[in-house]
Amino acid sequence: MKKREYILLFLILCCLFSCEKKNRQECSNYRQAMRDFVIQISSVAKQCNPNFIIIPQNGIELIAMGEDAESELAWDYLSAIDGHGQEDLFYGYYQDEEPTPVSESDRLLGYLRRSSALGNHVLVTDYCALPSHVEDSYLRCVQEGFISFSAHRRNLDAIPACGVREENDEDILSLSQARNFLYLINPEQFANKTDFINAVCATNYDILIMDLFLDGEVAFNAVEVERLRHKANGGRRLVMGYMSIGEAEDYRYYWQSSWNKHRPEWMDKENSAWSGNYKVCYWYKEWQDIICGSGDSYLNRILAAGFDGVYLDVIDAYEYFEE
Repeated sequence: MKKREYILLFLILCCLFSCEKKNRQECSNYRQAMRDFVIQISSVAKQCNPNFIIIPQNGIELIAMGEDAESELAWDYLSAIDGHGQEDLFYGYYQDEEPTPVSESDRLLGYLRRSSALGNHVLVTDYCALPSHVEDSYLRCVQEGFISFSAHRRNLDAIPACGVREENDEDILSLSQARNFLYLINPEQFANKTDFINAVCATNYDILIMDLFLDGEVAFNAVEVERLRHKANGGRRLVMGYMSIGEAEDYRYYWQSSWNKHRPEWMDKENSAWSGNYKVCYWYKEWQDIICGSGDSYLNRILAAGFDGVYLDVIDAYEYFEE
């Protein structure tokens, strides 16, 4: 191919990219669009169940309207949520088992402490397995008044062998009563739902964060979720349903086969770190309807299954579009 033809091909590709951008609905403020989306999810859920718990994971910067933790608070957003999930606060920011840089921990703590002071509860997931790191993560979380979970693997597919910290046999009816949690959203190591339920019921975690589906298709029902509420010591736990709202996943019930060849306008690039996960323009009504619209939305399925709340992931999707 001659140089002139290369230039022509480049210009055509640029033109196509430009047309795609022009066809896409504009978003003037990616952070506010994510706040509005979470508020919408909260409003729909709490109309069905006023006690339904809303916990966004990461994206803690959304609590403030400015560029730092001391700026004006986003009160509408704070009023819509009940807590925060935060990954990598002390371990795993760049690599599992590796301490998070102090500067980044301190930056995140500025936001988390401010929200915690307002009554929101913080669930920290650090990625570490060395006993000294697990102990350090736990003690630092206790010092901050946060609830901690040390995940041995980032794919969150196992119950830690080390057991439960601060075990108690009380009935957990709210986040304020919880002392620990189990983050187990990848059940591929369990042969069926019965095996998964039996394994979880043999533990005494106060909160369980789990996927609605066993293998992407077989959903847990209300009877099974009720069984999962029972701790081995006789107490009851909260059961939270995991739901990604910043990416579309090609193994979910809502995925259409036609998308494998022709992506919807609101679907962006595949996440290079997680195969089958695609960035979405979360401000699009089409995507929001999939997540929390009327009818067969993801949120309605979680509500129908009797979960106590929802754990919202990829809240920090705004960073992708800002960059």
